[in-house]
Amino acid sequence: MISPDQVEAMIKAELPDAKVQVQDLTGGGDHYQVTVVSSAFAGKGLVQQHQMVYGAVRQAMSSEAIHALALKTYTPETWAATTS
Repeated sequence: MISPDQVEAMIKAELPDAKVQVQDLTGGGDHYQVTVVSSAFAGKGLVQQHQMVYGAVRQAMSSEAIHALALKTYTPETWAATTS
């Protein structure tokens, strides 16, 4: 089982400027919904953005410590537009 804090730390290790919100969807520590806001996503498509996040948690996914990951990714500009 991986904690939400551990998931956040893995993502921030790859995307240091990221703002990360992690929700445990089942309480079992293996199904998460993650929102990531990073300037590293600028100029990248949604698939590329998700690949960057999956790359950060690859080891946990391959060992099945994380079974499911629902992603929402934003640049700081798109995040500002969705929250205003």
